[in-house]
Amino acid sequence: MRCVQTLLTILLLALLPFGATAQTVEAPAAPSLGSTEIGPPDYSAWNTRANAIEAELEQSDLTVERIESLRSELVAYRTRFQEARNVNAPRIDSLRAQMEALGAPPEDPSNEAPEIAERRAALAAEMATLQAPRAAAQEAFSRADALVRRVDALLRARQADVLLAVEPYPWNPSNWILAATSVIDASSILVQEFSNTVNSQLRMRQLRENLPVIIGLLVFGVFILLRGRAWIERLVLAMRNGVIGTRALVNSPKGQRLFGLVLSFSQVIVPSLAVMALYIAAETTTLLGERGGALAEAIARLGIVYFVARWIGLWLFPSSDNLYSPLLLSDGQRTQGRVLVNLLGLLVGLYGVALAAIGGDRAPAAAVSVIAFPLTVLTAIALFRLGQLFIRHAKANAASEQDTAFKDRAIGLVGRATLLISVAAPVLAALGYRNAAEALIGPTIESVALFAVLLLLLRLIEDIYDLATKRRDDAPEPLVPALLGFVLTIASLPLFALIWGVRGTEITEFFGLLLQGFQIGETRIAPSALLVLLVVFAIGYYITRLLQGALGATVLPKTRIDKGGQKAIISGTGYVGIFVAALVAVSTAGIDLSGLAIVAGALSVGIGFGLQTIVSNFISGLILLIERPIAEGDWIEVGPTMGTVRSISVRSTTIETFDRTDVIVPNTDLIAGSVTNWTRYNMTGRIIVPVGVAYGTDTRRVERILQEIGDAQPLALLDPAPSVVFTDFGADALMFELRMVLSDVNLGLSVRTEIRHQIAERFAQEGIEIPFAQRDIWLRNPEVLRPDHRPDLPEKQREDGAEKVAMLRRDEPITDDHDGAADGDGR
Repeated sequence: MRCVQTLLTILLLALLPFGATAQTVEAPAAPSLGSTEIGPPDYSAWNTRANAIEAELEQSDLTVERIESLRSELVAYRTRFQEARNVNAPRIDSLRAQMEALGAPPEDPSNEAPEIAERRAALAAEMATLQAPRAAAQEAFSRADALVRRVDALLRARQADVLLAVEPYPWNPSNWILAATSVIDASSILVQEFSNTVNSQLRMRQLRENLPVIIGLLVFGVFILLRGRAWIERLVLAMRNGVIGTRALVNSPKGQRLFGLVLSFSQVIVPSLAVMALYIAAETTTLLGERGGALAEAIARLGIVYFVARWIGLWLFPSSDNLYSPLLLSDGQRTQGRVLVNLLGLLVGLYGVALAAIGGDRAPAAAVSVIAFPLTVLTAIALFRLGQLFIRHAKANAASEQDTAFKDRAIGLVGRATLLISVAAPVLAALGYRNAAEALIGPTIESVALFAVLLLLLRLIEDIYDLATKRRDDAPEPLVPALLGFVLTIASLPLFALIWGVRGTEITEFFGLLLQGFQIGETRIAPSALLVLLVVFAIGYYITRLLQGALGATVLPKTRIDKGGQKAIISGTGYVGIFVAALVAVSTAGIDLSGLAIVAGALSVGIGFGLQTIVSNFISGLILLIERPIAEGDWIEVGPTMGTVRSISVRSTTIETFDRTDVIVPNTDLIAGSVTNWTRYNMTGRIIVPVGVAYGTDTRRVERILQEIGDAQPLALLDPAPSVVFTDFGADALMFELRMVLSDVNLGLSVRTEIRHQIAERFAQEGIEIPFAQRDIWLRNPEVLRPDHRPDLPEKQREDGAEKVAMLRRDEPITDDHDGAADGDGR
């Protein structure tokens, strides 16, 4: 197992004087094509070089470093040929336009004018001359690309051979003896190297000269490791808990927690500086030989990896309940998590120290296999327990009432993958596949570390946004941090790919192809064009909103246009502005949509049939906004729905009923159906109050009383004046109607109520009766119902029936009274 080199560790180790441990990627040298950079490539020189590369790739003893070098050379060739494929592009486009202007050649060439035929032939010859270099560049590009793919396949095969190589079994006792011998030999080499350096007068003189620097570095490193680290951890914990007042810097508890979280980075940097100081002091003594220097480097790397792991553990599994915890775990589970993460960092560092001690790559394979196996098993056990904690968080989140976010699902997925790998790696190591086990264990630990750092960055983004916007804890989740987190997650994917063995050159080429875009017919869509499109459209959309705001707040209120008309103008301006912004954005981005016209035409037929209802509502919405038969605030009646128009969109209209419920009505119903608009052009409207009086009442007197009541109503218009109509001779009463036109028909319900109160009071004062329905029920031939006429009944029942019949024959009628129907109101 190789030493884990997470991103932070690599950055820290890069500062060490012994150099970074990661492999560096050299920039490919410019290909020598036998010509200057400005001139065209020398394709004959390229073919000679390609033949030589193909012959070299056939060699079985070719090293991986040489294959990588050849690949870099081929990529440089391919890039040069790719640029050459676009040579003469402006002139070719111009010639193509000229040939299109001449029109298609006739079937019979003799029918064409000699001047046009001669011009067409000249343009065709020039076109062929200009396209010849492009064809040669295309052929060379294809061969270079094929060779790059062949090299990639060869590298993958070499990598697979390494992973599937079977090494000596770690459980074979004979290998234990070899491992013990290697350890003893390594110790002897270390002692011998130290003895040689001590006996060297030159080394001892250098030691005496550097002694003050060495002592200073040792004091600094030991003091920081023993005391400074603990002080920093207590300071960070106090700030994140809000114990130490930092209101001079940030003026809120959220700011204190954020400041403490940022300050926690010092828990990695300060101890790492102490480790670096100790390593520099050891190197400055000049007493370390080759093996001792490698061992000291491994120990320094162990310290840095351990402190990185400790910091990640304190973030994932905080020691205090007051601190934010990304995982829903109990106190004991968080303590267990911190121990496991620290153990992983220690085991990973110890593996590097063990390999450096026995000689690294020069150590016997059997010894490496035996020494690596117990460390692999212990690391797998720690990973297994850590994966269980992740899964427990996922289950706790699912059992809680909180919504399961993508982050929580990702934590559960990471936990399950960790369990699987932690089981598979020891099995592979026991079977002799040590490289395969390392290829699983190492990237898994690095991925978990990077995942933890990603969670930390997402939390930082949320805290910074909350602090900047002063968002409350109970406020809904904002969109901006979610979008930034999504971008950050996408940006981390190349790092995960590097961790799992994808070469940096492959990622660079992928992004190069991505930047070139993709082809749809004759149209090429590139990310840069899409970015320009989005930026221009966003600017146009913002300008549209500014224009709408200016119209609604400054211009339209000063006109005589009613409120509904102003809303229609503002909405129409928005639709037109968005449409214009889209056209300008597409044009600015240089995206030619003419090639998609045929496809769009074919799709429009199917879309027309499938979305005809939506399109119909959309067109109806535009008609409503333009013709304005209804407007926001109008009192309308559509079928069984009556209420006030609240909003009109391009698809539907929202009507608020008098029950305070919203009814969504498709715009087609408002255009194709009958709509009653009570308040479109004015607020006036007629109301009718019916009333009945008893027969025998003086009808002229009733008419006069109702007229007086109508004339006294303050909301009634004088022109037309209120009127009384004698409508009918009803079955139970003489029917009258009081009709009047109100200045505000919205108050019709209250006016009806008040008029009915006044009618009841005046009729009571005048002694006028308002009759109610009355019915008399008479039974014809009741004798047939008499029980005494039925000899089949017992004598007792006949006697009781006779008494009941006697009661029915009394002269008192049986009445069934009903109240008159209540006067209703549509509102």
